Amino acid sequence: MSSQIKIALIDDEQLILEGVKMLLSNEKNISVCLTADNGPDFIENLGRLSEKEFPDIALVDVQMKPMNGFELVEILKEKYPELKIIILSSHYKTSILGYMVKLGVSAFLPKNSNKKTFIDAITMVDKNGVYFTAEDHQMLFSYMNSTAKKNSLFETEDELSEREKDVVKLICQEFTNNEIGEKLFISPRTVESHRQRILEKIGARNTVGIVIYAIVHNIYSLEKI
Repeated sequence: MSSQIKIALIDDEQLILEGVKMLLSNEKNISVCLTADNGPDFIENLGRLSEKEFPDIALVDVQMKPMNGFELVEILKEKYPELKIIILSSHYKTSILGYMVKLGVSAFLPKNSNKKTFIDAITMVDKNGVYFTAEDHQMLFSYMNSTAKKNSLFETEDELSEREKDVVKLICQEFTNNEIGEKLFISPRTVESHRQRILEKIGARNTVGIVIYAIVHNIYSLEKI
């Protein structure tokens, strides 16, 4: 987590782009490093940024042309798996939660969210990798209570071992491989092997997926986020 949270904005409505940019300009620890009004331009411009300029979080609108937000997220997660993504939508539907979680999206916000929720979401995504509204909490709890939905969200063939669960808990707390190794008395290389094996077992693409899996399967508590 950097001291300055770098944000990229993509929305096909210019007023939304300008409004969000102006809102964030009043936050000392947040800066907007890139804006775009369509997916192809966003991907092209993102690829031109240096490592120092690269955003920590992308705020992505769902309903856009010629490339919608879902298509854009899939491309971004393939090319930049550690880029944290917050979905913004005027037509917020909890039915997309499972699909977006599986892709590794960090948060979902209706465009009519108040400023505090908006800033809290950015801050918590930067800090913990995920942020859930009360509505998202309820949706996740429904997944916990529905075996069919839980299995469709994470298609696990093998259960995680107790050691893997220990690694997952520490990943959720943002510890590095070196720090996890010190706590579990194993080498960083072994930690990385566990991490990759966990990703393969749960079918997740990145650390966000691991955190979501841990929450859904009661390995890590929602209250800690």
